[in-house]
Amino acid sequence: MDLNRLLQQLMNMFLRRAVNKGINMGVDYAARRGKSPAEMTPEERDQAKSARDLAKRARQVSKITRRLGR
Repeated sequence: MDLNRLLQQLMNMFLRRAVNKGINMGVDYAARRGKSPAEMTPEERDQAKSARDLAKRARQVSKITRRLGR
C-alpha cells in the first residue's frame, strides 16, 4: 500500500509541474500576442512585460487566498 501511495504522490508532483509550466507558457504567449520578442516594438515588449508581471501577481494573490481559506 505504501508503494502505491508513493507512486501516486510522485505522479501528482510531476503532473502539477507540467500543468503549471503549460499555464505559464500560455500566459506568456498571450502576453506577447503570439509574436516573438524580436518582432515586437519596444512599446509592445514593455506591455508584454507588464502583462507577465500582472499574471505573476495574480498567481501570488490566488496562492495567498488559498492559504487563508484553509
